[in-house]
Formats: sequence, structure tokens, C-alpha cells
Amino acid sequence: MMKSLLELRHLRTLVALRNGGSLSRAAELLSLTQSALSHQIKLLESVYGALLFERKSVPPRFTAIGSRLLELADALLPRVDEAERDIARLAAGTAGQLRIAVECHTCFDWLMPAMDAFRERWPEVELDIVSGFHADPVGLIHQGRADFALVSEIDSDERGVGFHSLFGFEIVAVLAKGHALASAPWLEASDFADQTLISYPVPDEMLDVVRQVLAPAGVRPKRRSTELTIALLQLVASGRGIAALPLWAVQSYLERGYVLSRPIGRNGLHASLYGACPASLSSAPYLTDFVGLLRETCFLSLPGITLL
Repeated sequence: MMKSLLELRHLRTLVALRNGGSLSRAAELLSLTQSALSHQIKLLESVYGALLFERKSVPPRFTAIGSRLLELADALLPRVDEAERDIARLAAGTAGQLRIAVECHTCFDWLMPAMDAFRERWPEVELDIVSGFHADPVGLIHQGRADFALVSEIDSDERGVGFHSLFGFEIVAVLAKGHALASAPWLEASDFADQTLISYPVPDEMLDVVRQVLAPAGVRPKRRSTELTIALLQLVASGRGIAALPLWAVQSYLERGYVLSRPIGRNGLHASLYGACPASLSSAPYLTDFVGLLRETCFLSLPGITLL
């Protein structure tokens, strides 16, 4: 009988390559270097004596052998993952609840698909969102009112709380078509001085553009706020002011030509997102699986993000 060198990691590599659309994105999805990923693929190709996909095609076009291995991966990996979840349940007992607190107004569009996928994988876990917007979601964890919080910073001095890295993204200035600043390659703090900054109704310390750009430069533009993203963009499109929003939150509006965007600063304004939870829950199988789902679904669906 022929001895197989095929491992689960090889199958996961091929799935990541298909889903990611390129070697670099597949490597990021798997938290590997691109060279390590290429080595895996070349090893398989040397074993089978044939290419697994065409190198010059974007997205990759798999050969007959690569397609057959993907077929195997699609049949096998879900059963392996399901078995591992069952083993975790048997080892740790039935899990309880996962109440999610959110400090990000633009998170819900990508949070819901991950929650739906999680419910299918962990039906015994009571999954819910803590109602309302919360300026201090980590405080809810300390109070026992939340089990997981989406936050923009890690506080290494926060006792009793564990943090999980999710993804990084760019925040861009959003302008009306024909705006006087539309010809600028990027916006500096001084460009905001005589503008109206339209934002969500949150404290200034939670707005990256204020905290990292405007406040250090002593710039205090006029302010206007609204709860809904679409309402905010309507105000921008009608020339009532400018906004600073995650690129992934406005990409579809940019593609339709509804508004324009410009980088903030020569190198752009960048932010990160993390998950916080009670330290006692940080390594629970269902929580780590939820974090993995968030990272994967966001990476494959949100434009321009990078996994942390």
C-alpha cells in the first residue's frame, strides 16, 4: 500500500489558497510566511510530480490534481473540525453563554455572519449581543455583564482580562464629490480646521482621527454626529462636512461613486481591533473558535484589512 505524505495542514493550505485568492493572502489567513506556504505546496508537487495550480492565474486556477485534493479537503476538514469540537465538549463539558459587547458602530455588518456560523457550530452556547452602544465594553466584562468585547486597544495592565488579536485596517477621510479637498493626495490635520467633522456620537478618545491626528495638532473643527452610517454618509455626500471612517465600512459607497475618500496623513491613519474576554474564558474551545471565525470571515469579506 502506498504511504501518503499528505497532512491536514496541506489540505488547509489549499483551501486557504482558494479562499484567499493568492499566496500572500493565504499565508496571512494561516498565519504563515509566504515562503513557508510555498514550501508546502512545492513539497506536494514534488510528491505527485505535477503542479497543483497555475502560477500566473489570479485567482489561482487549480489543475486536476489540485482540484481533487480540494475535493478531499472540502469533504474531510469539516468532519475533522466537527470531531475536534465534539472532543472539546466532552473534555470541558457543555459551555454556557457568550454575550458580546460592541464599542464600534460599524461592526455589526461583519459580526452577524460570524455569529450565524458560530451558532451552527456551537448550538449549545447561548450567543447574544449586549444591547446598546457601550463606551467601556471592558467594564461590562469586569461587571459580569459581557463575556466578549470588541475593542480598539489592548490594555496590558487590565487584570482579569484576556485579549485576542483580530485585524488592522485603514481609516480614511470621506468627502463629497467635488469637495475642495478632493484634489489633495492626502489630508493633514490642518485641512480639518475649517470643516465640519461628522462622526458617531462617541467620546473623542474613541475617535482615532481626533485622538491621533487632530488633538495633537490642536485642531478643533466644528462637529456634527449621527448614529447611523448611511445617515452619516448622506450628510457627507450633501456637502455638510467630512468624516473619518474605516475603509472597509465605506468601500461599497466608494465603488458606486457616492462619496470620495482620501488618506489621512502621508502614511495613512491605521487602527486595530481586538477581542477582550474574562481571562478564565480566554482559552475555552468555543471562544477560541469564535475568534478564529471572526478573523477568517472578516479577512475574506472586508477589503483592505490585515490580520494581527
